[in-house]
Amino acid sequence: MTEIIDLLLALSQEIKDIRARIELLKEMRADRLKFTWVDNQEVLQMLHISQRTLQTLRSNGTLPYSRIKGKFYYKITDIEDLLQSNYYNPNFKCDGNK
Repeated sequence: MTEIIDLLLALSQEIKDIRARIELLKEMRADRLKFTWVDNQEVLQMLHISQRTLQTLRSNGTLPYSRIKGKFYYKITDIEDLLQSNYYNPNFKCDGNK
């Protein structure tokens, strides 16, 4: 009986170790994505917007970009910042209270 308990404890510890490794890999991937650049097509697909809307976001300075030989690139972090700054939750008042 104690052998089974010892095996279960060892298995439990291995599961905790695996979970910790997975979390570390997630964080590393998230850090890499922060500095990733995407092109027009990827932004259009991510945000489900038209080319004209994306052009407007560029023109009015809402979404920063880089242009190389006529092709536009955007930082993932800038897209996330745009989404976060326009986040609206109708369940909360402006002061953050329900």
